[in-house]
Amino acid sequence: MMIRNSGFLNRSLLQQLKRNPSHRTLQFSQNNNGNGLSAIKNQRGKICILSIDGGGSLKGIISGKALAYLENALKLKSGDPDARVADYFDVAAGTGIGGIFTAMLFGTKDHNRPILKAEETWRFLADQGKKFLTSGNINGGFLKRFFKGSSNGSTAATAGLEKAMKETFTEKGRNLTLKDTLKPVLIPCYDLSSTAPFLFSRADALETDSFDFRLWEVCRATSAEPGLFDPVLMRSVDGQTRCLAVDGGLAMSNPTAAAITHVLHNKQEFPFVRGVEDLLVLSLGTGQILEVSYDYEQVKNWRAKQWARPMARISGDGSADSVDQAVAMAFGQCGSSNYVRIQANGSSLGRRCGPDADTDPSPHNVKTMIGIAEEMLKQKNVESVLFGGKRIGEESNSEKLDWFADQLVLEHKRRSCRIAPTVAFKQAATRTA
Repeated sequence: MMIRNSGFLNRSLLQQLKRNPSHRTLQFSQNNNGNGLSAIKNQRGKICILSIDGGGSLKGIISGKALAYLENALKLKSGDPDARVADYFDVAAGTGIGGIFTAMLFGTKDHNRPILKAEETWRFLADQGKKFLTSGNINGGFLKRFFKGSSNGSTAATAGLEKAMKETFTEKGRNLTLKDTLKPVLIPCYDLSSTAPFLFSRADALETDSFDFRLWEVCRATSAEPGLFDPVLMRSVDGQTRCLAVDGGLAMSNPTAAAITHVLHNKQEFPFVRGVEDLLVLSLGTGQILEVSYDYEQVKNWRAKQWARPMARISGDGSADSVDQAVAMAFGQCGSSNYVRIQANGSSLGRRCGPDADTDPSPHNVKTMIGIAEEMLKQKNVESVLFGGKRIGEESNSEKLDWFADQLVLEHKRRSCRIAPTVAFKQAATRTA
């Protein structure tokens, strides 16, 4: 799916939702004599959306820890020890490392269960990050290669990442593709050949092989940060669609708006959705955790070399926050019941990281990242306020995730009582060995 202007996503979302009605919550009473059940039968239900930001390789440990907490909460609240994230969400979108996590949690080798558990996402980074994030990538090394034209470091890192992706998304010699996912997924990259964002989509893949791509290449594409990893020249499984891909975060560091727009305009799979009152959205970010600040005397004489990394971070963080604000405005008064954003609040962290912490796979730095992720779960949640910036909420991030797990389990149970289906997923054809 080609997106000529990613800004369209935010504008389209806001225009679509201007008519947003006030949110109404069903009230139940034991004395209703079946009225509550009758209301459920005629209820449209909510489409459950998961969105995972990009924003640095090892910073993904933060969103991975949030996913692991959520999945454990789902097991406890549902009473199902084998509950997985993919059982409770209808759509998942991820950028960069978030795209890799999306493929891990919603990809399948048997068209029955996901490839990995949520706990294994952050452990993948902690245990295998050293295979594709080497010491040559830190302490400014990648900037020197970028401006001097050397590619030895990035080529070695690329080979390590490709090996890890192939091991994860290959089954008995067969490359898994976008069709080998349990639910609709959306994973962006930036296509250098068309100079436009490109969105890998399960829905498009099921329509035609010309938009079906190998999952390991999709993950390589969305995480191909320039200077760290080589670009990916890839083709669809039938060879008809070509893409020269780099990091999805350059186009869409926070894919929440893309996921919402996809649902609102996809009447085939989500026939009864009318607006955001019919959505339940969890957006996972990383937050500003790096100990980085600038003053005028420091930056006034910077040249391109000094500006490269800071500008990439500023652009990514600014874009993610802008999408968060736009989505919060779109939800309006029902935002607190339908939209939750989880990320670290860097200003109140007990520890901060150096400027290269997101690419440093050393045991000390990995341990620091895990500690920050665990601290993030205990932090008070930061909410976007309609026309009011941000505020620190009363509940912690873990409490927000517990509440969200309650809503997911409740929605899952209610679907068995409804007359009309909440979703109508397209199914992939059974593959022969």
